Amino acid sequence: MITNQDRFNRAIELFDELNSKDPNREILDRKERPKELLYAERVSMMLNNYELNPSEALQLAARCQHIQRWKIGRENFPMTKLGYYKWRKNLRDFHAKTAKTILRKVGYENDVINRVSSLVKKEGLQSDREVQTLEDVVVMVFLENYLEAFIQDHSYFDETKIMDIVRKSLRKMTTKGRQAVLTTIKIPPSILPVIKKLD
Repeated sequence: MITNQDRFNRAIELFDELNSKDPNREILDRKERPKELLYAERVSMMLNNYELNPSEALQLAARCQHIQRWKIGRENFPMTKLGYYKWRKNLRDFHAKTAKTILRKVGYENDVINRVSSLVKKEGLQSDREVQTLEDVVVMVFLENYLEAFIQDHSYFDETKIMDIVRKSLRKMTTKGRQAVLTTIKIPPSILPVIKKLD
């Protein structure tokens, strides 16, 4: 339930305004769109399709998952596993901080601001149902919209490596999420056997 629709709409508008500045572009239906704005729209849409009556904090967190992600590039960190994890942590902290600034600006209370920050950082992934829901949604968006491009961009990966990456993503999901992958989204047929094995 949205407690103040105007405030919520303003927060979404400001999230989208920042993401619309993404210099990276993606083509959808023959139109060029800012990459992270399109991603944010996809996450919001997937959440609303997947979760009945998501909380206000969860809807806000979904919309700012990757806010201004392009500002912290992978190339700025060592090309090692440790460097990758450090990059991801820096991104999560940056997204959460940016979201908190906007939410404070439009008048949200501290409890909502802190909750959105916690969701964006994926704190309590193993025990927090809303964090698990957000993770389910993020993985489904990846599988439906980005997996094929990821495979093309990493053509030097063999099939075993690709399947291992997919398995790791799916293992983060709840049983409900994996079922939704099978029934509600369009994914490359090649990964269906992997999903079924994880049920």
